[in-house]
Amino acid sequence: MSKQSVLVVDDEPDIRELLEMTLLRMGLEVACAADYSSATRLIQQREFDFCLTDMRLPDGDGIALVEYIQQHKPQLPVAVITAHGSMELAIQAMKAGAYDFVSKPVSLEKLRSLVEHGLQTAGVALPAEDSTDSGFADGSRPDDRYRIIGNSPQMRELKQSIKKFARSQAPVFIEGPSGTGKELVARQIHLQSARADAPFVAVNCGAIPSELMESELFGHVKGSFTGAVSDNPGLFRSAEGGTLFLDEIADLPLPMQVKLLRVLQEKSIRPVGAQQEIATDVRIISASHKNLAKLVEQGQFRQDLYYRINVIGIQTPPLQERRDDIPLLAEHILARLSREQLRNLQIDDDALRRLREYAFPGNVRELENILERAAALADGDRIEPGDLQLPEMPIAGQTRPTLTQQTREIEAEALRRALEANRWNQSAAARELGITLRQLRYRCEKFGLTKH
Repeated sequence: MSKQSVLVVDDEPDIRELLEMTLLRMGLEVACAADYSSATRLIQQREFDFCLTDMRLPDGDGIALVEYIQQHKPQLPVAVITAHGSMELAIQAMKAGAYDFVSKPVSLEKLRSLVEHGLQTAGVALPAEDSTDSGFADGSRPDDRYRIIGNSPQMRELKQSIKKFARSQAPVFIEGPSGTGKELVARQIHLQSARADAPFVAVNCGAIPSELMESELFGHVKGSFTGAVSDNPGLFRSAEGGTLFLDEIADLPLPMQVKLLRVLQEKSIRPVGAQQEIATDVRIISASHKNLAKLVEQGQFRQDLYYRINVIGIQTPPLQERRDDIPLLAEHILARLSREQLRNLQIDDDALRRLREYAFPGNVRELENILERAAALADGDRIEPGDLQLPEMPIAGQTRPTLTQQTREIEAEALRRALEANRWNQSAAARELGITLRQLRYRCEKFGLTKH
C-alpha cells in the first residue's frame, strides 16, 4: 500500500523543515515548495493527498493557491497556515474552499490532528446525485432516521451543498424557519464527513440557563462552584473529534458569545475552575431561525462571532416553497408510523391534494404532526380528508386565518347541540355532523365536552 503524500508550501526554510520532519514521522511522503509557482507545477506533475500552505508567499498568497486547487484539483484538501491573530484571512481562505487552518506558532499536536482528518477526507469522490435521499460519501446508505427527503430543485441543491461542505472543516451556519430540518442537515454534514465515526452532539442554546452555560459547554472541575461535586467534561469534550451542533445560537448571551469566539479562534477550551486550557478538535455547526444579520445590526449578536460561524452558509427552504416534495414526505412519514404502529397506513388522493394546498406555517414538523394525528383519528388504515382536521386550512399563498375564541365557541356549540339532539349518542351525533366517530371523540376531548 503506497504512502499518502503531502505538499508543504512555505517560503521559510526553517518552517518547511519543521513541517516536513513532523509529517515524515507520521509515515507520510512529503514534497516541499517555496512559492506559488513551484507549488502549482508540482500539483500539475503529481498527485497529492493533502496540501499545507502558508498564507503569504513571495509570488502570491495562500488564498490564490486554494482557488487554484479548487479549480484544478477539487478533491485535494488544502489547509492554510496563518499568522497569529489573522482570523479574517483564515475565514477568507475557508470561504475560498480551504479545508481548515492552523495559526503560527504552529502547534504540532494541532497540526497532526488537522492532517489526519484531512487525509481521511482526501480523494473521496462526491456521490452521484440521488433522486430521493442523501447517500454517504462512500456510497452506503444513511440511517433512515436522518434521510433528507425531497426531489425538488431546492432539495437537490441542498443535498449537493451538504456533500460539498462535508469535506471541509469550516464552521457552517444553517438558517431557515422552524420545522425545516436544520438539525437533520447538520447531521448529514457530519455523517458524510471524515468525522462520521466520532460523536455528533446537539445542544439547544436557548434551553440552557445562562448561569450554567459555560459549565455545560466547556465543562468544570470538581469544587469549582457550589454544586460541582464531580468533574464535568462539557459538551465540547463530549464531541471531541466530531461535530458540535449549536442550535438556536442566537440565544447565546453576549458574554458567552465572547468565550465561544475565543474557542473558535484558539481551538482550545478552559473548563470552569481549571488552570490550563485544553486543545479541542471539534467542528462547529450552528443554526437559528432568527435573522442573525439583523441581530448584529441591533447589537444583540457579536459581528465578529457572526462572521466566524458563518464561513459556510446554508438555507433550509420552507415546505411551501417545495410543494412537490409533500407526497414523498407523506409517504416517508406514514411508512415510519406504519412500522411503529404495526399498520399499513395509506393516504387518500383527496387528502393528499389538501395537504399540497396547505401553506404549512410549521413546515415539515407540522406535516409530521398532522399525519400522526390523522393516523390516530382514521377509522382504518386509510387517511381521508376529514382525518386531517384542518377546517381552517389556508390555500398556498394565502394568509392562514387565526382561530379566534369566537370560532372555537361556535364549533364547540355545534358539537354540543348535535350530541344533545342525539341524547349524547356519539355515533348518531357523528353521522349527523358528517364526521367519523373517532373525529368526534377527538373534538369532544379538544373542547372538553362531557355529558353532565
